[in-house]
Order: sequence, then structure tokens, then C-alpha cells
Amino acid sequence: MDVHSAAMSNYMDCDFDEMDSKNRKMQHCEDRVDSGVDSLKEDEYRKIVEELGNLSMPSHNVNKAGTHEPWKQEVTEDGDTYLHLAIIHEAEDYAIQIIKRCQNDSFLNKQNNQRQTALHLAVITELPHMVERLLKAGCDPRLVDQSGNTALHIACKRGSLACFSVLTQNQTQHLRSILTIPNYSGHTCLHIAAFQNYLSMVEKLVQLGADINAKEQCSGRTSLHLAVDLQNLNLVHTLIALGADVNCLTYGGYTPYHLTFGRQNREIQRQLFDRTAQELRPMPESESEESDEELLSDEDCIYDDIQFCGR
Repeated sequence: MDVHSAAMSNYMDCDFDEMDSKNRKMQHCEDRVDSGVDSLKEDEYRKIVEELGNLSMPSHNVNKAGTHEPWKQEVTEDGDTYLHLAIIHEAEDYAIQIIKRCQNDSFLNKQNNQRQTALHLAVITELPHMVERLLKAGCDPRLVDQSGNTALHIACKRGSLACFSVLTQNQTQHLRSILTIPNYSGHTCLHIAAFQNYLSMVEKLVQLGADINAKEQCSGRTSLHLAVDLQNLNLVHTLIALGADVNCLTYGGYTPYHLTFGRQNREIQRQLFDRTAQELRPMPESESEESDEELLSDEDCIYDDIQFCGR
């Protein structure tokens, strides 16, 4: 059958200026998270909208391999499918029709040139009900974009509580593994939520099973180390209350307490000093100090009587 005529009529009658403003709204953060549709020229943009309007999806004699559905193979120069475009432009009625036609179909997991799935874009455009439909239709929440972020990583970064709630309620089958996945910067969802100071997300992630002492892969800092770096007393209190290990060491051997040196917030330093094991309070010796000690060993001292030119 053709796409519901009423839905398509509403979509095609949409004012282009209004749709353009929706596109620009997506650029409110520094990182480019859309798939580049804002860079389309006006005539290219109108052509895509026209193609969306002309698209029909037959309901009978459809081969599951998609031989009678060539629209599934259509992509823009940015790699966006019709589903990507429908979600980017918030053409929700049309997106719903596509999702219904693609239950448990690999088409739902197609990635554009930035390796974003429709699920990533639904989180970016703040469409939690679309996130739910995609998950129930079979979209894989473990897929990552070009930065290594799952849809849940993005929800944590953007502070999207609604999408976060849907993702954590509907992907319980894969949730444990997703909570352990670091993105390409070495950060888990918990690290990202801590960075962004989303305390309610931090609490929920730990309750869901996120490892509160997980180390980011660059220097081995835990979320508590990051809280000290950020000089965020509330986050420090929250993590300690949730059971963060104050004696956890970075790859360089530093506790969170060590990171308070040279920082202004004395309350954070006091809180951590009281909780840090006594033997871990002194700063670890540097490699250069160890090298100097080796040079002054007893074996080296036997040559200290060598003289040159009487000296």
C-alpha cells in the first residue's frame, strides 16, 4: 500500500522555511552530530523532499531481500537513507511507516557516512518515542558512530533524560555490554555523564550496573578522578556516596587525593584525605627521581676517585 495519504500530505505541505529552521536547530552544540543535511543546496533539498513524497511501499508480494523495495538502496551523498532523512527532518508519520515496513530488517541498522544509525539520529533530534519504535522494531543499540559512541553515549552527552530512559528500559538484553563499551576517546557512558555533571544520570547508570571504578583508557582515571579534575564537589560527594573507591590508582599511580594538589577546592582535598589509605597519601615518586637514586647507588660510588687533569 502507499504511505498514508494524510501523513504525506501534511509532510509535503510543510513550509520549507520551517523545515530549514528545524535543521539549524540541530546545530546547537559544537560537535557536528547531524549527517550533513544542512549542507545541502536548496534545489537538492527540495528534490529529496519530492522523492520522499513520491515514494510508495507495496504491501503485497514483497521479497524479504528487498528486490521489490529499491527505495531501501537509495542514499544521499552523505549516506543517509530515507529513514535517516525522515528522522532528521522530524517527518515522524513518514518515519513510522518506514519502521513498520522494516520490522527486524537490517535496513534499520544502516549507517550513514558518519556511521550514524537512525537510532543515533533519533536521540540527537530528541525523539524518545521514535527511539522506542526503532528499538522495538529491531534496531541494534550496540552500533557505534564514527566517534565510537552508541546511542546511549549520545544521550548521556546531551543530557537527554527522556531518550536515556527509553534506551535503558528497552535494551536490557544488551545494556550490560553497552555500559562497558568505551568510545574512541576511551570514555564509557558513566565517564561522559560525569564530565557533563548530569548527577541523576550518574546515579542511574551505577544502579543499572555501570562500573563506578571503570578507568578511562587514556590515563586510567575513574569518574572520581574526573570529578577532582573538574573541581566538582557535588559530583565527588555523589560518587563517594555511590561507593567509588578513593584508593583507585591511575596508570601513573595517582589516587583522586593526589589530584587535589595545586587545586583550589580545599573541601574536596579534605574529603578525600580523610578517606584515602594512609600509605597512599604521599605522592608517588617520579621516574626521574628513581633514575637519580640509581645513579647514586653504591656500585657507582666506587668510581668517584677518578681524576682528570689533577681534579
